[in-house]
Amino acid sequence: MTADPQSGIRYPFEAPAPGTALPLAEGVLWLRLPLPMALDHVNIFALDDGDGWTIIDTGMNSQKSRAIWESLLAGPLAGRPVHRVVITHHHPDHIGLAGWFQARGAELVTTRTAWLYARMQTLDVQDRATPEQLYFWRSAGMAPDLLAKRAAERPFNFADVVHPLPLGFTRLIEGGTITMGGRRWLVRMGDGHAPEHATFWSLDDDLVIGGDQLLPSISANIGVYPTEPAADPLGDWIAACTRFAPFARPEQLILPGHKLPFTGLPMRLRQMVENHESALARLLAHLATPRTACDCFPALFRREIGPAEYGLAMVEAVAHLNHLLHKGAVRREKSASGAWLWQPC
Repeated sequence: MTADPQSGIRYPFEAPAPGTALPLAEGVLWLRLPLPMALDHVNIFALDDGDGWTIIDTGMNSQKSRAIWESLLAGPLAGRPVHRVVITHHHPDHIGLAGWFQARGAELVTTRTAWLYARMQTLDVQDRATPEQLYFWRSAGMAPDLLAKRAAERPFNFADVVHPLPLGFTRLIEGGTITMGGRRWLVRMGDGHAPEHATFWSLDDDLVIGGDQLLPSISANIGVYPTEPAADPLGDWIAACTRFAPFARPEQLILPGHKLPFTGLPMRLRQMVENHESALARLLAHLATPRTACDCFPALFRREIGPAEYGLAMVEAVAHLNHLLHKGAVRREKSASGAWLWQPC
């Protein structure tokens, strides 16, 4: 067991080796799939339903991921069928292979919002950035040379890494229950990182499946996108942490979408709110001189943002600024270049 002595958060398990499954509790296996990014893995949980398996999240759709799954299905999962795939939220590293499992006979279980977002985005394939995307990037203060480069190249498309999703799913709702791995689980919805993000709280022991809503040691990306440019996902995130707090206990074992399972959820929920409150205070001070969203990276992240992180940093900066705007703490004006300039009220 490892621990963070400053926070009381503990990590009872080390990560499973590639291609293996690690038992965490009776009927619960932990698997990992690789991701082609700095956060190089996603956690998968297989719950033993007796006649087959329920899989929590799937990894991205790639030849490598499918090959790993074939090995896992034949090996640690003992050749028994995956009859149900439960998806915490719509991001590609979590829903990428849901349709692949459906094609093999599995039922898809997720929230309505997650299914609609994923289904919409797999069907929305663009050869070039849309006018709305370009406007959003310009408004955020993206550097002109980078804006020109992105305007001329094929953008990331959801369908690049998400298997086609056929019609049909079973809906998860707030306060609903689901039986998986010999346990009854209560569904509680998170928000902010992804809309209507499902988490699962065991009614029979101290397990919680947290997806990306309940992560240790790293912050979930909270971003604003051209689909909803006036959104306040940071407000949604803080509200979700507040909603979860009465149900959090130190002994619960949290099974997150990335990094290691952990205990100490009450402290972690406080950390997740306090980290953003500190960032908002730094940001407000930084705006003593009017800034674009992309000018705010130093105040928010306090590290160099490279090309690989630029897009996520930009949408997170807009999220923090939008939150201050919703609170009435800042105002904004369009510059001659088309970027919003933000400053305190």
